[in-house]
Amino acid sequence: MSSSRLSAHIGYLYGEFPLLERVNAARRAGFSAVEHPNPMAIPAREMRARLEEQGMAFAQMAAATGDGARGEKGLTALPGREADFRDALARSLDYAEAIGCPLLHPMAGVAEGDAARAADTYRANLRHAVEQCRGRPVRILVEAISEAAVPGYFMSRLEQAVAMADEIAPDEILLLADTFHAAANGTDLLAFIGAQAPRIGHVHIADHPGRHEPGTGNLAFEPVLRALLAAGYGRAIGFEYIPTAATDATLSWMAAWKDLLNA
Repeated sequence: MSSSRLSAHIGYLYGEFPLLERVNAARRAGFSAVEHPNPMAIPAREMRARLEEQGMAFAQMAAATGDGARGEKGLTALPGREADFRDALARSLDYAEAIGCPLLHPMAGVAEGDAARAADTYRANLRHAVEQCRGRPVRILVEAISEAAVPGYFMSRLEQAVAMADEIAPDEILLLADTFHAAANGTDLLAFIGAQAPRIGHVHIADHPGRHEPGTGNLAFEPVLRALLAAGYGRAIGFEYIPTAATDATLSWMAAWKDLLNA
């Protein structure tokens, strides 16, 4: 893996700039990809043009995120919202394909009420998402978001994500490994990488506690990176952290990461 796969999560990084300008800022800083959960406020043709102008890839985006103004964190596990899910998925899938984004993460959401019904809804919707991606250059990505970040989030643990992927489409669904969420849940991320490396489609980096840039918390990132390299991981590594200052002032980690990746 080369450092050409470092991705800036521009939903967190470069918030001091308008969305399209964040692509430029990430490129100047040394990233070669960006990601964002919901970039569709920018027309696909404009986003693709900016990516091509800057020589940047778009690593991954979310789908069916729900109504942020109402505090929704996804629709995939919400009974009664199946029509909304399918409509949102279709629009997100078209957008992802148009901008060359290879990974789509249908967000589960906070499911209140009957847990079994929420699980059945999630299964049906995720199965539909996988079916819609067949024959298209986009794959489904599942992320476990810890209760520490989103209380009540349906898909909250990596073990749960693995089990759901195994049940629905083990050869088609990819998994997202997030250092912050794993630490918040007490998950052994090195063991997870060792067991699931071929199915890891994306990685998110943030320190714990705090969810800030590497070096602000207690996590040791070099073993994680070495485990990924040893397992042959060749996809993007996304930096999804809350910067403690203007983003460029929080990139002291980058040189060491690039050295390891290019060694």
